[in-house]
Amino acid sequence: MVQSLKYLRETPSQTAGPFVHIGLAPGAAGFEIYNRELGWDIAGPHASGERIRVEGLVIDGVGSPVKDVLLEAWQANCAGVYAHPESEGDVEEGFRGWGRVITDFDTGEWGFDTVKPGMVMGRNGQMMAPHINLWLVARGINVGLSTRVYFDDEDAANASDPVITGIEWERRRETLIAKRSEEDGKVVYRFDIYLQGPDETVFFDI
Repeated sequence: MVQSLKYLRETPSQTAGPFVHIGLAPGAAGFEIYNRELGWDIAGPHASGERIRVEGLVIDGVGSPVKDVLLEAWQANCAGVYAHPESEGDVEEGFRGWGRVITDFDTGEWGFDTVKPGMVMGRNGQMMAPHINLWLVARGINVGLSTRVYFDDEDAANASDPVITGIEWERRRETLIAKRSEEDGKVVYRFDIYLQGPDETVFFDI
């Protein structure tokens, strides 16, 4: 006989714990299990398009960097096509479009190299501004958090993006915009992620 649901108790919640790196990014944790790690160059070395670097911190509610975060990133290529057989458009040979990185255990900094993505076709035929999808998990986070990285030099595209424009407050929209600079001749976009507080990054329930 199936036990009535009213007698079943909620399973205790559990965070990712301190061992998330061993299972998902073992090389960074000092375990040489794989010949090649999954992250650091999200697009792949032979992808076409403008080479960029995206980097930042994950900051907790008291303003301190979180130093044990794992982030997964996925994106379209410079033509707006994902590396998936069901994508609309020609899938680029040599374009990876996905990777996994962790924060530095000492500084909390994270970062990866990639190419700047193009505009992507969204639901109902609406075009979405160039962006990179991020998912992050760490000790103390019960459910992985999903957000997006948009670019501050894409004003026109951002202004018509259905996701950005669906956020009511302008200040909240700004939490999704990475700031462009150049360091040693390389394009770098800064994207700090705030878990709590007045500058909390917009996270999506997906």
